[in-house]
Amino acid sequence: MSITLYDIAKTLDHSTLQPFLTEDDIRKGCDIALQYDTATVCARPGDMPLVVKLLSGSGVKPCTVIGFPHGAHHASVKVFEAEKALDDGCVELDMVLNIGRLLHGDSAYVQDEIAQLAQKAHSRDAILKVILETCYLNDEQKNLACRLSEAAGADFVKTSTGYGSAGATVADVKLMRAAVSDKVRVKASGGIRTLDMVLACRNAGASRCGVSATVKIMEEAKKRLEEGTLTDQPLSPVENAGNGAY
Repeated sequence: MSITLYDIAKTLDHSTLQPFLTEDDIRKGCDIALQYDTATVCARPGDMPLVVKLLSGSGVKPCTVIGFPHGAHHASVKVFEAEKALDDGCVELDMVLNIGRLLHGDSAYVQDEIAQLAQKAHSRDAILKVILETCYLNDEQKNLACRLSEAAGADFVKTSTGYGSAGATVADVKLMRAAVSDKVRVKASGGIRTLDMVLACRNAGASRCGVSATVKIMEEAKKRLEEGTLTDQPLSPVENAGNGAY
């Protein structure tokens, strides 16, 4: 199937989440996202005022993370963090669910926390993505987390923070796509550094991919477009994105 550069760009949430990034790095990240017209810039909460300002008037949306990266913040802290981000102009929130509570079997707590964040986001016309951190979960737990997220009103389920022991896999994207209805979308993230992995995740059911390798991915897409080989299929089978932050 044919695919355009625009299709690929709007699959990408350009990530600027590393703890060592300076204001200059955030500005550069926004410039990259604007150059390629990505879906969002996903930046740290404290960067939101700058990111919102730099993206104003463009088609690139400001996105941030909540309870990042461990998910163990008190629910009230996550709600406050979300409210502050929304006040700053953020329109997409990527929250980390409480992984320990999920592993302990406290489904009610997990669902309620997600519901609080979903309600807060939707009251401000924003969307909520729920990060499962799949590397710490078995398949049954991944399925449960997806079902709880949908029941709580989440708009997306997302594979990983990019800071766990492993990143996105095609198998997890497929599992998560099958675990939720068409009302909920899937985002793959963590270690996605190639166009082929982006295409593999799209084919597996992901609507978004969180990446920091945006330039590499988009330049490869341009090259294949010029060669007439850009299709919605990876050139070779890809199963794992690997380890490492974004």
